[in-house]
Amino acid sequence: MRPTIARAHVPANLRTYGAELSPTGKPAVISRTLAVPSLDALSRHCQVVSRRLAEGKVIPFLGAGANLCGRPAGVAWREAGFLPSGSELSSYLAETYAYPGQDAANLLRVAQYVDLAAGDAALFDELHSVFAGAYQPNALHRLLAGLPSGLRARSRPVCGQLLITTNYDDAVETAFVEAGEELDVVYYIAGRDEPGEFVHVRPDGERVKIDRRAEYRDFALERRSILLKVHGAVDRADLEGDSYVITEDHYIDYLARESIGRLIPTYLMARMRGSHFLFLGYGMRDWNLRVILRSIWAEQTRRFASWAIQKAPDEVDERFWERHHVEMLDQPLERWVETMSAVLDDGH
Repeated sequence: MRPTIARAHVPANLRTYGAELSPTGKPAVISRTLAVPSLDALSRHCQVVSRRLAEGKVIPFLGAGANLCGRPAGVAWREAGFLPSGSELSSYLAETYAYPGQDAANLLRVAQYVDLAAGDAALFDELHSVFAGAYQPNALHRLLAGLPSGLRARSRPVCGQLLITTNYDDAVETAFVEAGEELDVVYYIAGRDEPGEFVHVRPDGERVKIDRRAEYRDFALERRSILLKVHGAVDRADLEGDSYVITEDHYIDYLARESIGRLIPTYLMARMRGSHFLFLGYGMRDWNLRVILRSIWAEQTRRFASWAIQKAPDEVDERFWERHHVEMLDQPLERWVETMSAVLDDGH
């Protein structure tokens, strides 16, 4: 016998199909779907992501575009105290060091030129002055920093998240400090002519080089989040502690010396293999990172859907996302943050 439903039992925010009252006043049979929520595509996406975030199965991945969230159009980043996009940083370095090429927005190429023309000390000085500047976290950073407390309030067994970024700045770290949340930071570091490795910065500030990645598990995702910075990081307290994968030579060394996947702690790699990826402000043209993702996805025994939030992507980005089976949502990050915040507030 097929199910029946009385009209009075249908919530106001749901649509019913085929529900009618019989002449006797008794509910008639529902001919098809009982009820479906009236949600747009973005809200449906956020509800799915929220559910999987609560299970600890989503890894937010922040690219350079994440720092543009909430920045007014037409505002100059340096004068207004914002972080630059990759192309803006490249143009700044190109102008400062009289780059002779026509591709001033090509950050790898321009950074390589600065390294050759003035030395890596000059390049790192410039990068430190940018990324150790006075800038504030944006709404996206604060949303991520607020996830642990929200999950804690819902008595979830795992409240921390694994976050990944290719950015060098410490806006995410600042957002966690402002939220009163502890954070483990793991970042890549390599000296000249030295093999690269990852360093763990504990919540108390202690730095630990991860020499034995297979055994290293000094994390506590059940209580606090982890930020994995795969291209290095700025060290506000000590210029000598800065590390950047930014020139063409850096990228070649990054991949040629040893697979980056073999340097990342095994515990974190295992989390990646069993998770969805949520790309925020990130373009798939970063070829060295595609190597990591390809190895991760190749070892997944089941397919985890992944998503990319990117406003007005060009055809190249669209083709990349499609090839890697990543669902793309053509939305500004500001709207995504607003919608996701509303879904999280509703307890989904």
